Amino acid sequence: MKLIQREQYIEKLKSLSNKKIIKVITGVRRCGKSTLMQLFQQELLNTGVNEEQIININFENYDFIELRDAKALYQYINVRLAGSIQHYVFLDEIQHVGNYADVVDALFVKDNVDLYITGSNAYLLSSEIATLLSGRYVEIKLLPLSFKEYVVASGNMHDLEKKYAEYITFSSFPYAKAFGGDEQLVNDYLRGIYSTIVLKDVMQRNSISDTMMLENVMAFLADNIGNTLSVKKIADTLTSMGRKVDVKTIEKYLSALCQSFILYPAKRYNIKGRQLLKTMEKYYLVDVALRNTLLGAKSTDWGHILENVVFLELLRRNNNVYIGKTDALEIDFITVNMQNVAYYQVAATVRDQATLERELQPLKAVKDNFPKTILTLDTDPVSYHDGIKQQNVLDWLLE
Repeated sequence: MKLIQREQYIEKLKSLSNKKIIKVITGVRRCGKSTLMQLFQQELLNTGVNEEQIININFENYDFIELRDAKALYQYINVRLAGSIQHYVFLDEIQHVGNYADVVDALFVKDNVDLYITGSNAYLLSSEIATLLSGRYVEIKLLPLSFKEYVVASGNMHDLEKKYAEYITFSSFPYAKAFGGDEQLVNDYLRGIYSTIVLKDVMQRNSISDTMMLENVMAFLADNIGNTLSVKKIADTLTSMGRKVDVKTIEKYLSALCQSFILYPAKRYNIKGRQLLKTMEKYYLVDVALRNTLLGAKSTDWGHILENVVFLELLRRNNNVYIGKTDALEIDFITVNMQNVAYYQVAATVRDQATLERELQPLKAVKDNFPKTILTLDTDPVSYHDGIKQQNVLDWLLE
């Protein structure tokens, strides 16, 4: 299968190339981290870098099993760093290496090393390691394909509504496109990804033994994307369904699932008080097609599915994304990026006047001059309601 270009991320890596800083690429398993490394290595070759200057090690490749030892890894790389010529070192899925932070630190201090590392869980930047590498790394958060990348990979920009339906059904994981829209094959592939994440990144790393309870929690969250939840509410709901579980266990499971990047939290933000609220978060899946896999049925909850897609896109655009709270009203998303703030409401359709007014109400309640937008699947032209922009979400996703 032809490699899908990830231009946004390639441009980011190009801007950081040859800078004395460690490039740390994180993201859920199979989202394209290894492929991104390949694409960027080809970019380096195209600009005149010689193959001998590139050292590429994937620790999930059995050929490199002996290099999972920190000392062996350092020696292997060190003997290949000839003279003072610049070398580009790529260490893929480095969390498999014991004491890898020591190796990273030792390579970083060398003047002729430009260092790139990837990992499939947030433990890669756990507090101790982040402290050790403090001020010496930049994290590049990789997600599966955006809708724009998915459309570009299809070869044309036509039939966007059909492509959106395919995008949310046949998965945004890059390799899923190889199955040519075969829903059963895609489902089997996603089930395999999910099982690997649960086994390796969640259960093994967090000493969790109750597979059934973890599956129940994950299925509950998948069924409630976009709904405001508290840890207690999750525990009480599962207990009422005959699956007794306490709050501390739910907290542990939520943390582990978010650390594996299969799940993303969105905290509530008090707009008037300009502060984060400590309770009642929302959770979104890294890929909406996983929802069908987890629940065993095709969802028709188009509003929350669209909300999930928009949330991930806002993350891709380098935003901090929160749920907006203003008095008793809620705004789907508020993004905060440096000094820039923007507000978004997401709805499958607002052609019904009552629905439109309901979506406008919380935006109108915010009395500042930052951009406010309603995103909808309606194919109407861009319009404005007292300065609030209404736009087709597919056009917005392609910007």
